[in-house]
Amino acid sequence: MEFIAANMAPLMFGSLVIFLLFGYPVAFALAANGVVFGLIGIQLGLLTPALFQALPDRIFGVMSNDTLLAIPFFTFMGLILERSGMAEDLLDTIGQLFGPVRGGLAFAVIFVGAILAATTGVVAASVISMGLISLPIMMRYGYDQRVATGVIAASGTLAQIIPPSLVLIIMADQLGRSVGDMYQGALIPGLVLTCMYVGYVALVAVFKPAYVPALPPEARTLRGVKLFVRVLTTLLPPLMLIFLVLGTIFLGVATPTEGGAMGAFGALAMAVLRKRLSWALLKQAMESTAKLTTFVVMILVGARVFSLTFYGVEGHLWVEHLLSNLPGGRIGFLVAVNLLIFFLAFFLDYFELSFIVVPLLAPVAEKLGIDLIWFGVLLGVNMQTSFMHPPFGFALFYLRSVAPPSVKTSQIYWGAVPFVLIQIIMVALIITFPQLVTMGLETQEKIDTDKVEIIVPDSAPSDDEAIQFDSPTPEEAAKALDQSVPDDKK
Repeated sequence: MEFIAANMAPLMFGSLVIFLLFGYPVAFALAANGVVFGLIGIQLGLLTPALFQALPDRIFGVMSNDTLLAIPFFTFMGLILERSGMAEDLLDTIGQLFGPVRGGLAFAVIFVGAILAATTGVVAASVISMGLISLPIMMRYGYDQRVATGVIAASGTLAQIIPPSLVLIIMADQLGRSVGDMYQGALIPGLVLTCMYVGYVALVAVFKPAYVPALPPEARTLRGVKLFVRVLTTLLPPLMLIFLVLGTIFLGVATPTEGGAMGAFGALAMAVLRKRLSWALLKQAMESTAKLTTFVVMILVGARVFSLTFYGVEGHLWVEHLLSNLPGGRIGFLVAVNLLIFFLAFFLDYFELSFIVVPLLAPVAEKLGIDLIWFGVLLGVNMQTSFMHPPFGFALFYLRSVAPPSVKTSQIYWGAVPFVLIQIIMVALIITFPQLVTMGLETQEKIDTDKVEIIVPDSAPSDDEAIQFDSPTPEEAAKALDQSVPDDKK
């Protein structure tokens, strides 16, 4: 019993990892650990029974969190756009535009992935839609299976880091920072990562041209003015929607929740204009939105139960002592944390990492003087690899579910490896050049309390002297005196 009492925090964290590795649902594993170890702590005298009286308030805090309203709005927006055929139109149009170039279809997939990321924010929707539409075309025209599947899976995961990403909303909530600042900080790294994907395909086109052939002339049906009009009419609506959502957030006109609401309305309007909105589509989108939102909220409730007991047994201090004593200071901490996130991502997805690991790391990062917006974007890029890790990468599972039988699972896994390496390089770039994140953020002026000076006037009024804030002029004083004398005394 003495061993358990002295090591409650590591035992609690270890048992949670074991539960998750056995495949128990995350929300229930978190809540069960919190309740069971809470009861053990009460029995051992480490905690008081009053601890669980704080639980209703913590759960109500989840329900009343306005920031989380952005999740159903952005999810609904993405599902409406994906089911209304926007991805299909974009892929067909940009594929025609880049058709004459080697690797043109791969370039089209990357650019469409970036546009979908900036409008949908949902990885599953991007990967599945592009897998269904572009993979058969790429196979038909002789693309290498590894390159084709890797490009589709990696481009879909751009929705993880390019705003309006769902994980950035959760990251901002867990770190106690503004979602708008988190979006603004993630924008440049997301665009840089997109350019790195394009650079990789360009290198493949130069050194292995047979892997990424150009479209044959008979496949390029649009040319000249028709192609220009098609590009204009297809690209303009989603770009306007991106400005409606992200532009208003970055300009400070709307909060992320309001931006999500406008985006959902804009997606409905686009579906109506395309004449693709139906009750069946609306019902499917609403059901999927409700499921995902419930999934997030239930995990967050479980995380609140877990953290209540974990903080009660001073688990946060255990984590702080464990990480703050690492050799190398801030750099040692960042290297250790990113290695931890990278390896945990083999088994946990980004929701689980955000709810379980990030709240434990944030206090240590803040104590070391690390900007939490920068830290959140760094972890977001690192967590992006969780979608691409063989053998549990969800983007690979999504692609496997829609890929034709001729595409082997091993080819999908090998195709993901170069893009995982690119994402690791992106993590190193953010650590080396923090300005990639902090460049567009407003720096708040920090006040040094040691240099604050209080100036006291030389002639202070005596205790019985009335303090006059607005002294009247002599004319006003004479007029006031005249009005105070009765008429019969004048």
